[in-house]
Amino acid sequence: MKIEVKDITYQYPSGVLALDGVSLVIDPGQCLAIVGENGAGKSTLVKHLNGLLRPTSGQVLVGDWPAEKYSVAQLARRVSFLFQNPDEQLFERTIQREVSFGPQNLGLDSDEVNARVAAALSQVGLLEHREEHPYDLPYTQRKLIALAATLAMQTPILVLDEPTVGQDSAVQQRIIMLIKNLLAEGRTVILITHDLDFCATISDRVIVMADGKILLDASASEALAQTRILNRAAVDAPQIVRLAQSLKMNRAPLSIPAFVEEYARWQKEHS
Repeated sequence: MKIEVKDITYQYPSGVLALDGVSLVIDPGQCLAIVGENGAGKSTLVKHLNGLLRPTSGQVLVGDWPAEKYSVAQLARRVSFLFQNPDEQLFERTIQREVSFGPQNLGLDSDEVNARVAAALSQVGLLEHREEHPYDLPYTQRKLIALAATLAMQTPILVLDEPTVGQDSAVQQRIIMLIKNLLAEGRTVILITHDLDFCATISDRVIVMADGKILLDASASEALAQTRILNRAAVDAPQIVRLAQSLKMNRAPLSIPAFVEEYARWQKEHS
């Protein structure tokens, strides 16, 4: 399901211009990362995709739907959203009820709801906690509960705001595998992240934002090597990119196997 953002601006009631003429097209099945410092406009932009915000000017199309003509509840059938702070998202008394809430509101029967809940909780490793209160678990696990609730909607488009914050390496790897599985199913995944090492591992395309504008929109390999633009957006290039650049290698690979291969080539050229 294609997303088209057409020259949108958004001004908060306080007068702050959070988005200033942003346009982009997101094709189905992409993994797109949006990076930039706090206040760059990243979260403001993606909240237009499910109707949480409406543009001051311009238009957003989600598939063939002009977003301004549909309610948040209707758009939730196409776009599911993981908030940066799970405590803004969780409100039920048990994890089971929390993850069930969205599918139930889609009008699904109880068997389908239960199947989706079990699958989503298994994916995040929390199935055995299903009868516990969400707030009896620590913040990092509450983030996973919110992720499970997002997965249970089974929407064609998922927006994940800082999904790896605070998570250890094992959970980060679980999240990477989850995203890869979603992409293999043809879903679109939009990431907001400050973790450019994570971004390098999973993203096809990267948008760099600052001051409510897009500074760069390119493939991950191209965008994450543009250290000047990343610095303007107050984010650091991935460690592997910085290492390659410090060695003055011709390319800046994004994975360890690619780095090893490029380093061997570079050594031959400089031996």
